[in-house]
Amino acid sequence: MDADPKAEIENLRAQIAEHDRLYYKEAQPRIDDQAYDRLKEQLADLETAHPQLARAVPSVASVGDDRIDGFVTRIHRMPMLSLDNTYNMEELIDFGNRLEKRFPEDSLRYLVEPKIDGVAVCLTYEEGHFTRAVTRGNGTEGDEITANVQHISGIPATIEDAPEILEVRGEIYMRHAEFERINAEREANDQPLYANPRNLAAGTVKLLDPNQARERRLEIALYGIGACQPEGFFSSQSAIHEKLAAWEFRVLEKQWLANGIKEAAKSIEALDSLRQNFDYPTDGAVIKLDDFRLQRAAGSTAKAPRWAIAYKFEAERAQTRLEDIQMQIGRTGAITPVAILQPVQLAGTVVARATLHNEDEIRRKDLRPGDTVVVQKAGEIIPQVLSVVESERPGDSQPFDFAAKLRELGIEAARDPSDSAWRVLSSDAPALQMRALQHFASRACMDIANLGTAIVEQLVLRGMARDPADLYSLQTGQLLELDKFAEKSAANLIDALEKSKSQDLWRLLHGLGIPHVGKQSAKDLAAAFGSLDSLAIAPLEQLESIDGVGTIMAQSLVDWFANPTHQERIDRLRAHGVNFSSANTQTASGGALSGKTLVLTGTLPGLTRDEATQMIEAAGGRTSSSVSQKTDYLLAGEASGSKYSKAQKLGIPVLDEAGFRELIEPA
Repeated sequence: MDADPKAEIENLRAQIAEHDRLYYKEAQPRIDDQAYDRLKEQLADLETAHPQLARAVPSVASVGDDRIDGFVTRIHRMPMLSLDNTYNMEELIDFGNRLEKRFPEDSLRYLVEPKIDGVAVCLTYEEGHFTRAVTRGNGTEGDEITANVQHISGIPATIEDAPEILEVRGEIYMRHAEFERINAEREANDQPLYANPRNLAAGTVKLLDPNQARERRLEIALYGIGACQPEGFFSSQSAIHEKLAAWEFRVLEKQWLANGIKEAAKSIEALDSLRQNFDYPTDGAVIKLDDFRLQRAAGSTAKAPRWAIAYKFEAERAQTRLEDIQMQIGRTGAITPVAILQPVQLAGTVVARATLHNEDEIRRKDLRPGDTVVVQKAGEIIPQVLSVVESERPGDSQPFDFAAKLRELGIEAARDPSDSAWRVLSSDAPALQMRALQHFASRACMDIANLGTAIVEQLVLRGMARDPADLYSLQTGQLLELDKFAEKSAANLIDALEKSKSQDLWRLLHGLGIPHVGKQSAKDLAAAFGSLDSLAIAPLEQLESIDGVGTIMAQSLVDWFANPTHQERIDRLRAHGVNFSSANTQTASGGALSGKTLVLTGTLPGLTRDEATQMIEAAGGRTSSSVSQKTDYLLAGEASGSKYSKAQKLGIPVLDEAGFRELIEPA
């Protein structure tokens, strides 16, 4: 019996609506773009075959909607339409052929732009003054996010010789390095990792706390306009790019002006090769008729313009064997399942592991050890398991039992009723104690040499050390009881522990494992308060006033220091002689960079970035990742880029390496 087309259409609409909710509102998509586009194509084909069932006006599910509660909604003066997509060069050529038939007397020129995988935004300028930033929303109206994006470099506060009203459109995104920095901090703080930069950028612009949004570095690229009054200010898409650059907007770093659709196709191939070196996510190209006169004549459908199309690159995928699902325990007790894969080459690297996020993810995809699975790199960074090749599944395969796996490993844990995470039940659990000691001793924290994973495991299981403070009670005789330990190795570890007592306060702060406190925030807190004791009694309002500390981190600090167990740990560390003071604060009053903020950019001839940072901090200064009015100096090397331009615009002094050394090491 043939399927009921009405039921199929309603089912597809429901699926698309759910995936739109996950993508636009939650920034947590469950399927990739190509799978989503296939659902949209199936729906379009069915509605074409059964026009009586098609909707006369596209629903929100047809065009997407990123609006959420908590934001003021603003109407776009000109709708922000989505683009038709293709993954196929033949369909791209067909797009060009249709336009050539529509305009037989014209030589068509196309502008080919990289399609940044980010969040669409509309910036409104009135009388040359920036007034608001609004998300795409449902295309007609979106959420105002001005407070969350006004700190982004590349959005000028004013523009000269501007139209009376101007909507500037572009994409907010996050660079790979910032994405990896935030995920590293989340991993250190036992928080779920973000899947890709696009999801993180989307989540950041929708944070209700602007201070928290400013803790994450967002970028923007502007490439188009919406409403413009008076009309006729621009004649072409390429003219927009030139004017936006002249107004000092951050624009696309690369674009191609192509004569004809076949030349545009060659430009896309060039982009596909170049984008591997971009430090931000790109998932395709946007091809637009350059001439505005022809754009207006071509017009639009209810959902998309007829004069533009998005060509999407297919994500590289591979099949491999899921050999095992292991459990990774964070230092706060959260348990993250990890896929152990038969190593496979993917997007230029060998992939052997992939996070599975949580129990629900495993159940939804029905992943089982022994399965053949399809893997790809999400956002070209993080490997992810997409699906199972069920035809290759072994006949004796059984569904994966998360709880049974934990019991098999001897891990006593329970699922958190408020979310999908499993957590170790007791802070006395050996696995949790091992993780806390490993973090405390790591190079990014107290940097205790000779205290590796195998030694930590023995210390915990033998009851010699279960808390960071226990490490400083270890005696040579105890260490000699450990496997493969002799007099020399025992003496080396005792010596390393003694040396760690004099580490700077920021290392101790990072090592204590306070939720949400990463390496940079530990440095900021140490420099601001000067001692652990001052930080421990700081009220919430004072903590929130520190640059780089948001409401969530401030509350986490207050809660952590109020815990009696943590107070006892601090007392024990003090008794062992661990340093509670900041070297930065101690030298700040006399340092050449006392109270100064420096931004580093480019490559210095005689210093690595870490070496320059250490010299800045030793001279009483601090570093920041972005140039702003609060920046005192820009330390610039070769290939300085946009930071150099912004520093010049703001009148910030620019130092080369020689000038920097002269400043901190006067003759």
